[in-house]
Amino acid sequence: MSYISLAPFIRQRPWLLQALKPVANWYVNLAGHRQMGLRTDDLIPEESEVVQQALKRLSEKERLDRVYRMRRAVQCSLTHKLLPKKDWTTPEEDTPYLLPLIHQVEAELKERQELDSIEIVKSH
Repeated sequence: MSYISLAPFIRQRPWLLQALKPVANWYVNLAGHRQMGLRTDDLIPEESEVVQQALKRLSEKERLDRVYRMRRAVQCSLTHKLLPKKDWTTPEEDTPYLLPLIHQVEAELKERQELDSIEIVKSH
C-alpha cells in the first residue's frame, strides 16, 4: 500500500502549491466521486490485508457512514444519475479517515517484521 508521494515536496514550496492547486481541484472534480457522495478514502481497494485490518479499526459510526456512502454511490451508478448538488461531498468533508489507519497498520507490521528478524548472538 505504500507509495511515493510528492506532497511533502510540494507543501514545502508555497509557490508550487499555489500553482498546482487549481489543477488538483480540477482533477478531483473530474474524477466524479464527490458528485456521488464518496470521500477519497472510499476509493481505496479493500483487497489488501493491511486495508482489511485498517477497516476493522474504524469506529462503528465511521464504518456505517462508509457503508451508506458506498451503497448510495452504487445506487447512483445503477440509475446513471448523480446526487443533487446539495448532497455532493465538499472538499471540507473529504478528509482522510482510513489512510491514517493504513499507515498505522503498515508501521506495526514493519515493526513486527523487524522484531521477528532480530538475530541473537551469544557472546563467549
